[in-house]
Amino acid sequence: MSARPRVAVVGHVEWLTHALGSFPGPGEITRLAEPLREPAGGGAVAAAQAAKLGAETLFFTALGGDEAGERTRTELAAIGVEVLAVRREAPQTGAVATVDASGDRAIAVIGPPTDPRADDPLPWERLADCDAAYFTGHDPQTLQRARGARRLVVTARRRPALEASGVRADVVVASADDPAEDLSGLPVPPGAVVLTEGARGGRYRAGDEPERRWEPVPPPGPPLDTYGSGDSFAAGLTVGLGRGWPLAEAIALGARCGATNLTGRGGLRAQLREGGPTA
Repeated sequence: MSARPRVAVVGHVEWLTHALGSFPGPGEITRLAEPLREPAGGGAVAAAQAAKLGAETLFFTALGGDEAGERTRTELAAIGVEVLAVRREAPQTGAVATVDASGDRAIAVIGPPTDPRADDPLPWERLADCDAAYFTGHDPQTLQRARGARRLVVTARRRPALEASGVRADVVVASADDPAEDLSGLPVPPGAVVLTEGARGGRYRAGDEPERRWEPVPPPGPPLDTYGSGDSFAAGLTVGLGRGWPLAEAIALGARCGATNLTGRGGLRAQLREGGPTA
């Protein structure tokens, strides 16, 4: 398998404002500091990380019909992502993410998801030429199309779409600490389940094999912001599978991506590049 695989990401994007501070409680007013704006959300962060790892990256998505939608396309393209997007008349979905002194983020999404549907006039046939795909959309039929890739990774956050699609994913990625990402009772079991545990590393099980663990990767600098770490992990895992690596090696790449992402604010500023991290 080529060291430069063709990887697809199918999913959502948000025009996101990151800021230092915390959301106010009811009746309160607070001031957030040092705003940073970028195209983000699980789909955009994963696509950017895949491109920075040297993958030929196709991002199937939808963009709003406003300036934020156009900036999203331009900024992702500048990273090396081929943005395959349908235009919506509505404004681009927005979000605000805060990070406090602990480095943990909180997110408020503004508006409905901006992601593609199977009836959108996009070049879906190109998925059949992809070495791997990562799905973080909402439409079950687009997940069926993503199954055309040689390897398919799905986030557990999209369990409803996964169940409705009837698709067997090669890997489902979940946070072991998030009850909303419970994978028990899936009607079509995936080939493997990967459970991340943040600073504790994580564990995985492939088929009927015994469960195994991986040790945490130390961040290459002080942790600043958890935003985008999980999506960068999933992207690294997907790129590794696209390269034809065994699951354990693909997870190791994902772990490096997630750890590196912790060292910068936002989702895109501190992603791992081929050969090392970038600010």
